[in-house]
Amino acid sequence: MRYTTLGSTGMTVSRICLGCMSFGTPDWRPWVLAEEDARPFFRRAIEAGINFFDTADMYALGVSEEVTGRALREYGRLDELVIATKVYFPLADRPNMGGLSRKHIVQACEASLRRLGVDTIDLYQIHRWDPHIPVDETLAALDHLVQAGKVRHIGASSGWAWQLARALGVSERRGWARFATLQNHYNLLYREEEREMLPLCATEQLGVMPWSPLARGLLAGARSSVGDRSASTRAATDSYGHTLYDQDTEWAIVDAVRAVANERGISMAQVALAWLLSKPVVSAPIVGTTRLPQLEDAIAAVDVALSAEEIASLEAPYRPQPVRGH
Repeated sequence: MRYTTLGSTGMTVSRICLGCMSFGTPDWRPWVLAEEDARPFFRRAIEAGINFFDTADMYALGVSEEVTGRALREYGRLDELVIATKVYFPLADRPNMGGLSRKHIVQACEASLRRLGVDTIDLYQIHRWDPHIPVDETLAALDHLVQAGKVRHIGASSGWAWQLARALGVSERRGWARFATLQNHYNLLYREEEREMLPLCATEQLGVMPWSPLARGLLAGARSSVGDRSASTRAATDSYGHTLYDQDTEWAIVDAVRAVANERGISMAQVALAWLLSKPVVSAPIVGTTRLPQLEDAIAAVDVALSAEEIASLEAPYRPQPVRGH
């Protein structure tokens, strides 16, 4: 496994982050693995040297955090691991159970600590931006958690570049903890982040952790067309994912990935992940898996170095598109 420093945090993380949205209970989503089926993924990840794990309180309504915490305490050494989780989406349709108010952030953090079974969360991220709460209130609450020793670093997720820039400015002016990472929608099929967000992250030294790095399986060759819903249970039931990829021009990119993969004799997933890892601003793509071969592909991708000609061939078919993912 290869490692890097996560933005300006000083934390050393593996170049692959294991996304834990797939682990918890199928009662939440039919494609989610129950704890017994999820444990081999954590064991194999740690054996391979992965030390970076991302979950959220809303994944399986808290069960993902519980499963993740138990597995990491059993298979890993917590001092060596970097555990990330997120806050924003409600876990219940009742007052004060969602959003980025001070009340909800502090309560949600306490609950995540209990579920994970840790004293401190290494990276606590806002899952989305809250248009109903002043950014000063959100940042003050996050800084409180850092000063209290409950959170080591804070991160942001998908949004507009102006929102992140404003938040960084508020934190600097107030002397508060600042966002150190960004978790955003970025892959070969969706590169609109290259316009403003990624240059901002590079300038401000934020570590970038792209979600959906394989475009819901499209870049792994798991579908026969952009609109194919038959490849997996998730493909059939992921209504949110259906809104992210729907342009016919995207298939030319899939074909380009397939061509490079065939020439090299490796999987398409390895090529797509290697492309992301070739970008200096990217710290670690967040890879979600429900089959162990998918995890093996992610591990192998770390050692794939694409040539300039291969990167150019992968990028050439891209066409601008509307903003998606936030």
